[in-house]
Amino acid sequence: MNITDIKNKTVGEIVTEDFSSTRIFKRFGIDFCCHGNTDLKTACKQQNVDIDTVISELQSPSGEQSGDSNIPFSSWPLDLLLDYVLKIHHRGIRTNGPALLSLLEKVKNVHGENHPELFELGNLLEESLHDLEEHLQKEENVLFPYLYRLYDVSLKHKSIEPMHCGTIRNPIRVMMMEHENEGIRYKHIIDLTHHFTTPQDGCTSYHLLMRDLEAFVDALFEHIHIENNIVFPRFEELEGESIINDGYK
Repeated sequence: MNITDIKNKTVGEIVTEDFSSTRIFKRFGIDFCCHGNTDLKTACKQQNVDIDTVISELQSPSGEQSGDSNIPFSSWPLDLLLDYVLKIHHRGIRTNGPALLSLLEKVKNVHGENHPELFELGNLLEESLHDLEEHLQKEENVLFPYLYRLYDVSLKHKSIEPMHCGTIRNPIRVMMMEHENEGIRYKHIIDLTHHFTTPQDGCTSYHLLMRDLEAFVDALFEHIHIENNIVFPRFEELEGESIINDGYK
């Protein structure tokens, strides 16, 4: 791919084609999930980073991460992507989130006096887990069941009734707004923790907290990327192609 093509691609498209590029975007602070529809040229300008440096890293063979996740999500069928989101990301949030809060409480009890930012971190994480649970419930109970049915009838070339809210674009818009809110919250967390840096006086538990928090955020951003940049656009396209049984397209 030539340099002009890369500059004009959105960061979401670049990540969809090669998920290992997230490592590079993460280092330069480029948002590939909530703002995945931003072209690379604009994204670099917003972060005040040199686009040629970013492109050089994207094209470098050393950027290919042995051992890093580079699952070809864009080639997966839509129902498998939904399965992955539910069984990996939804379960992961519900399992790892409370464990993270418990570890944070332990670290806060020991280091809170010298690091009062831990109290703000605790409030942010607790609020996030509450909001994320409501978000997951909406996906599991409202949006995803219809998406599964939409995909199934499309394979069988059958018709389907429109979603109760008229079109899947309406709940998808809500999901993306909530993704944006979480993206803002976790960018603040990244700044608050100085990119998950353990302070010099931090103990082993503090180091573990920063490691697990970074892994939690990475997983959340993968979750948002899969939905915003792959699942939602493809289902909106599929809805437009499907036969809606009351005449809607």
